[in-house]
Amino acid sequence: MLVDLREIVQEVNTAKDLQSALDIIVSRVRDAMNTQVCSVYLLDPDIDSHVLMASEGLRKSSVGHVRLQVGEGLVGLVASNAEPVNLEDARAHPNYHYLSETGEEEFNSFLGVPIIHHRKVLGVLVVQHREKRSFDEGEEAFLITLSAQLSGVIAAAEATGAIQGVSPSGQRKSDTSFNGVAGSNGVAIGHAVVVFPPADLDLIPQRACSDIDKEIEFFNMALEAVRKDMSELSSTLETRLRPEERELFAVYLRMLDDDALGKEVVERIRNGQWAQGSLAEVAKDHVRAFETMKDPYLRERAADIKDLCSRVLFHLQNRNVTKTEYPHDTILVGEELTAAMLAEVPKEKLLGLVSVKGSGNSHVAILARTMGIPTTMGAVDLPYRQLDGRELIVDGYNGQVYSNPSDQLRNRYREVIKEEEQLVRGLEGLIDLPCETLDSHRMNLWVNTGLMSDVVRSLDHGAEGIGLFRTEVPFLLSERFPSEQEQTAIYREQLAAFAPKPVTMRTLDIGGDKALPYFPIEEENPFLGWRGIRVTLDHPEIFISQVRAMIRASEGLGNLQIMLPMISNTQEVTGSIQIIKRAYRELREEGLEVRMPPIGVMIEVPAAVYQTRSLSRLVDFISVGSNDLTQYLLAVDRNNPRVASLYSSFHPAVLQALRYIVEQAHLENKPVSICGEMAGDPGGAVLLMAMGYDVLSMNATTLLKVKAVIRSLTFSAAKQLLEQVMTMDDAQMVRSCIDMALYNAGVDRLLRSSRNN
Repeated sequence: MLVDLREIVQEVNTAKDLQSALDIIVSRVRDAMNTQVCSVYLLDPDIDSHVLMASEGLRKSSVGHVRLQVGEGLVGLVASNAEPVNLEDARAHPNYHYLSETGEEEFNSFLGVPIIHHRKVLGVLVVQHREKRSFDEGEEAFLITLSAQLSGVIAAAEATGAIQGVSPSGQRKSDTSFNGVAGSNGVAIGHAVVVFPPADLDLIPQRACSDIDKEIEFFNMALEAVRKDMSELSSTLETRLRPEERELFAVYLRMLDDDALGKEVVERIRNGQWAQGSLAEVAKDHVRAFETMKDPYLRERAADIKDLCSRVLFHLQNRNVTKTEYPHDTILVGEELTAAMLAEVPKEKLLGLVSVKGSGNSHVAILARTMGIPTTMGAVDLPYRQLDGRELIVDGYNGQVYSNPSDQLRNRYREVIKEEEQLVRGLEGLIDLPCETLDSHRMNLWVNTGLMSDVVRSLDHGAEGIGLFRTEVPFLLSERFPSEQEQTAIYREQLAAFAPKPVTMRTLDIGGDKALPYFPIEEENPFLGWRGIRVTLDHPEIFISQVRAMIRASEGLGNLQIMLPMISNTQEVTGSIQIIKRAYRELREEGLEVRMPPIGVMIEVPAAVYQTRSLSRLVDFISVGSNDLTQYLLAVDRNNPRVASLYSSFHPAVLQALRYIVEQAHLENKPVSICGEMAGDPGGAVLLMAMGYDVLSMNATTLLKVKAVIRSLTFSAAKQLLEQVMTMDDAQMVRSCIDMALYNAGVDRLLRSSRNN
């Protein structure tokens, strides 16, 4: 059955739409399992029913019309329990529900399996048989395996339909939501502009063309250019190839003929689709068709078609250079947004960002937070190529994207935007006030930065220091490792802007989800691999150049602190300190009047938690990276939307670790700071203050909210809240308890920014 399974999945992948995919499934499964009936029921949440969407064996007139309410019948039983139901005599089961329209009364045996995608039951796949018999284990396993393989295809097809405003059963649909990861807080309402890198057929969006004749002309010119390329290549290789091998080039030219691929593309252009999108669709149709063929030689031709069409696309894009029009309310959408794509959009027109790939810690997300642009990252189920020109709502607080918004949803989010604007204006009066509780406990609020624009914004919000300057950002923006002189200029600008306030510079932290384009790190498990201090200790030439630049930049200012990332043992600390001291000595010998900066370590991995006291004896300060520490403690990649719901800094294990760190460091009289999303969460900040953290470092946009909350509470009330939540064994209970405490304190209006934690 393995061959049948592979062939069915391949055929379904070639389907042009949801209905075609379902028709293939029921036809092929019935044949493969040698049974009389195969049907697919899909859940339509808009009518709260499972709808018979396709069937081979039941009456065709019932397809699209028969509906079972949620929980009704054997289909409802399979869906509600999310497990198979295998019955020899279906009618004898108490959940059996007779549907006269289907003509199923003659079928006795029943096997139904749930179609599940991301823990959500999309529908039920059913086979039925006249004779009373139990389907054997192999048949049940085959159907379960098939449903698991097909669930993603069905989910993607449903999502595409939802973008068009239609539910699985054809009902009009609005407020379609797609989940991702919160990248930058805020809400944006605007129109999507889909952007993409050049010459990649898989990433071309659907887009209408305004001048069909001109579009066809551009396409024909590109086609002719590739024909010429192929002819020249064939001539060049004539003496090196056998006649039968040269024949392949003739095949390529026939594929490009006006009566072959070219004709199909032109037909689609005449229907109003732009040339690039038409070419991409035709290419994908042919590639899928060839990939499903049984003959291995013909299957290999799929790669030829993709290569040929990519060549045409390259010429088409070079000839048809069109300037993207950005509306005044642009929501930039792409598979993987880059800084260059953001830079193309006029600042006053860019309202929001949506990236299918990427994380809350990616460079684009950092830039978005710096610029104050609401952003959703990691929206993996979003059929983004269908979105160009459509109205979207981006909820950067919760990492959601809405299409086809109803007036009600649009108005609700407009109110959120208005409330946020009013809140920001109301907090401006706190800028010059100290951050202290009602009973005079003083708290230091610092900021995380990576660009000069961060510093300007931070000073405008009343930051008292920089708890984390991400030095990898200048490295990411460069096409090579920046020289010592280039780094010195960047660091000097940061240090001078903030002087005399302290600036904590983290040494280069690459690896994991932060790769330099000119220094790629390919690993199967990058988060547990070569990253942070491990890279720079293995490349002391990079390390010493960077710390020399930092210390050189601090001359005459004296506000530099150096912080070491991803520390997991004491040897890494002693080795790093030796290099920093060497850099300091060299600069002194060169005649520079510099001071040895304080050195600290980041506690980000569980091993370092339990060595906090030992590490404290070696350094001047301790800093906790709450984002990485949380994901390592919980074994959850917070940037993966499939498991993001399991990530919470309020997990009891995380809270225990955070409290332990500060207690151990204070036993050695070393100050402790914390940088990460938790420090910028109003509720999290209250707990951290109560634990005894000396410095909270956060994004500038959340600083005044945190200050407002701290100034509204007493330190004793914060400590009581901490003791209360430390007895709880569930993150949701902790979150609810904190929210209630802040609600009672009258600062619940500040909680929106913490919803995604």
